[in-house]
Amino acid sequence: MANDPLQPGATADRLARYSRQTLFPEIGEAGQLELLASRVTLVGCGALGTVLANTLVRAGVGHLRICDRDYIERNNLQRQVLFDEDDIAENLPKVEAAARKLRRINSDVEVDPIVVDVNHTNIERLADGADLLLDGTDNFETRFLINDLAIKTSLPWIYGAVIGATGLCMPVIPGETACLRCVFEDAPPPEMNPTCDTAGVLGPAVNMVASAQAIEAIKILAGRSDAVNRSLMNIDAWSGRVTNLNVQSSYENGNCPCCKQRRFEYLDGSAGSGTTTLCGRNAVQINRSAAGVVDFNAVADKLRAVADGEVRQNKFMVRCAVGEYDITVFADGRAIVKGTTDPDVARTLYAKYIGA
Repeated sequence: MANDPLQPGATADRLARYSRQTLFPEIGEAGQLELLASRVTLVGCGALGTVLANTLVRAGVGHLRICDRDYIERNNLQRQVLFDEDDIAENLPKVEAAARKLRRINSDVEVDPIVVDVNHTNIERLADGADLLLDGTDNFETRFLINDLAIKTSLPWIYGAVIGATGLCMPVIPGETACLRCVFEDAPPPEMNPTCDTAGVLGPAVNMVASAQAIEAIKILAGRSDAVNRSLMNIDAWSGRVTNLNVQSSYENGNCPCCKQRRFEYLDGSAGSGTTTLCGRNAVQINRSAAGVVDFNAVADKLRAVADGEVRQNKFMVRCAVGEYDITVFADGRAIVKGTTDPDVARTLYAKYIGA
């Protein structure tokens, strides 16, 4: 657990680590103490999430909970800054690999990695006690879920998205600024929503968007919400253009289904799905309907009978290839089926090889 930043005798030593940050007058010692006492829940530990986690842990956020459902692949290393080839060899989930590195960067920060699919059944628990929510996700459904929770509980959050060389960043302060559904009332249809698989993504663009998110997070956590950029920032890393779009009128004059009508369709489970097609992965995630922990040994035994090659198993997951598909089963019963974008195919494979 992170040390109490306000313990007598410990404060001066702990602040010395952040001397270059506290010299900046907009933060100062008072702001740094606020940072050291803050708690953040980060949803997603991919491109944006790893840069956010790295930046905030170095800045001295007191407690960082990182929630992600996925494992590391080789093509992640181009932009996901907390991972390396050794993590792939160990077959580690993203949050576990990230936490190991973050603890070596700053042992004073309490890092809480949770391998989980964030959904309407668990997001309130995962965000419990947080001062801020951060978006490191890759899909609108999860972002709308975060937005619902933030508006319902008056918890600030920061939206971020990047594709190709362009990206968006927007802080949401409930009751003061536009929320995500003020700006995007509905998720765009899949054919209008490019992914990193179809449009690519540049590491520098990721860093620029995540850094924009991180600076707004630091403002909020250091007690400087008055300094927050209340616009939708559009970043084009290739051309060097940064545009701030005034979206406040969409909040003031609109009739947002979330922040004005107080309808939380994603949080109450009336919107959303039990399967998720993963961004740029040619893969589908299957969510298990029953609660409880999976018996990995039993799953591995089943898969050995049909697997092409080795069944890899550790305390986090069981993974193997079956024909043209790669199947990964997590401790909560979720599975990621790679080799298809068809939810029906993925559900059939899950029922056939893991169980209904």
